[in-house]
Amino acid sequence: MAVLTCEVLTPERTVVQAEVEYVLLPGVDGQFGVLANHQPLMAALDIGVVEFGPLQGKRRKLALGGGFVEMHDNKLTVMARTAELAEEIDVLRAREAKRRAEERLQARQADVDVARAQVSLQKALLRLRVANDAEK
Repeated sequence: MAVLTCEVLTPERTVVQAEVEYVLLPGVDGQFGVLANHQPLMAALDIGVVEFGPLQGKRRKLALGGGFVEMHDNKLTVMARTAELAEEIDVLRAREAKRRAEERLQARQADVDVARAQVSLQKALLRLRVANDAEK
């Protein structure tokens, strides 16, 4: 099977740099997959799970905090706000972030930025889901 180069970059580091057969991405209009020799592509990415690896078999996962993707010359580059591989996720920290976000949303105080709390909750739930999937 043909392979493509997959890079996931954040402002702080290179999270992934690997040769893979397949990448599944959380586009703002829904999930989409990319195979080797895909046409050039640029797309906005939402908060969600990125899966990458072999077309058949066990894939690796990461929690993506949104960003953009570019596919050109058989190289897929994800420029992410945040990205954590499943095995890097601190489950206790994610649970604490979930608890804090839920408290802010339930308090309904005037000084609470509801949209920010909702995004924090969404990211915490995503991180917990990705970490849980990795344990299976």
